[in-house]
Amino acid sequence: MVCVVCPLGCKLSIERTSGGYRVKGSKCKRGEEYAVREFTNPTRMLTSTVKIRGSVHRRLPVHSSEPLPKGKIFEAMEYINACTAHPPVRCGQAIIRNIAGTSVDICASRDMKK
Repeated sequence: MVCVVCPLGCKLSIERTSGGYRVKGSKCKRGEEYAVREFTNPTRMLTSTVKIRGSVHRRLPVHSSEPLPKGKIFEAMEYINACTAHPPVRCGQAIIRNIAGTSVDICASRDMKK
């Protein structure tokens, strides 16, 4: 895998050992932590849009408050696609709380007036 923590883009390899994991190719501690995290529980930020009724615009841009487990992305998108927001909405406001049981909120990425 290629590390994305810093601009170096180290080429990493990881293997499981009896005491945990061994990472090769990392030039810093952050790269090692990234490799183990990506190998054991990969996560991604989620950006999308939700329907909004009663506003000038028909869609509201949203993002996850924290990275979601990769395996929950499609389930989260089902909730997002079923959601309809109502103005007024403030940037950063939680539109969906605890999406897919992950403790992560889906938040508005902009203000939206009536």
